[in-house]
Amino acid sequence: MAQITGVLSKFYTDYLTKTPKKLKAIDAYLVYVLLTGIIQFIYCILVGTFPFNSFLSGFTSTVSCFVLGVCLRLQVNPENKNQFYGISPERGFADFIFAHAILHLVVMNFIG
Repeated sequence: MAQITGVLSKFYTDYLTKTPKKLKAIDAYLVYVLLTGIIQFIYCILVGTFPFNSFLSGFTSTVSCFVLGVCLRLQVNPENKNQFYGISPERGFADFIFAHAILHLVVMNFIG
């Protein structure tokens, strides 16, 4: 148990000292979207899925937002510059916003 706490504390201190603020902001967004999806799923279990399209579109929206956020984090991370050669962080953010706009148009149409 002491090894696990040591690893977690090392991970936390490295995260606080070595992670840029942009990535921390994206991580906060990812935690928010993850918690929103968990709350929606718990609500579905407790109350039910009467308007099933609404639940399905909301949950799909949170999962898709999480995936788009992870893609943004991968593109903005300075350690991944060689994998995303020629894609600036601004371009990655613009792609993220465009994909979100298309996603939410689809979700709004699916709700009905």
